[in-house]
Amino acid sequence: MTPFEIFEHTADVGIEARGASLRELFASAAEGMLSLLISPAAVQVRERRRVVVDADDLEGLLVDWLNELLVLLNADGFLPARFDVQDITERSLRAEIGGEPVDPSRHHFRLDVKAATYHQLHVGRNSEWRARVILDV
Repeated sequence: MTPFEIFEHTADVGIEARGASLRELFASAAEGMLSLLISPAAVQVRERRRVVVDADDLEGLLVDWLNELLVLLNADGFLPARFDVQDITERSLRAEIGGEPVDPSRHHFRLDVKAATYHQLHVGRNSEWRARVILDV
């Protein structure tokens, strides 16, 4: 079973991610977003980048995390593929991202994700951590 599900939303798309821990949850949300952008099998880990994100709360941290990954792609031309969330609290995250520079001859994008949004955003825990986030496409 995949650690995330994709759902349609009026003119947008959403991810419902899950994980046994916050680290797993945030990695699952990133994997879900990546799967919308490109086939994960098309991306190799040739470089590693460190990412640090701070926010006012857990929901904001998820939005900022996903948006930071989009900045790596759109501003730096770095296509993230593996997400190792090393340290996370309700207000900060430190991760190592594996991926490679975008290669137009090999990387064929499926969808243009503009941003993670706060619309219907939810992060919570019952028997496992779950998050729901809608992406602007």
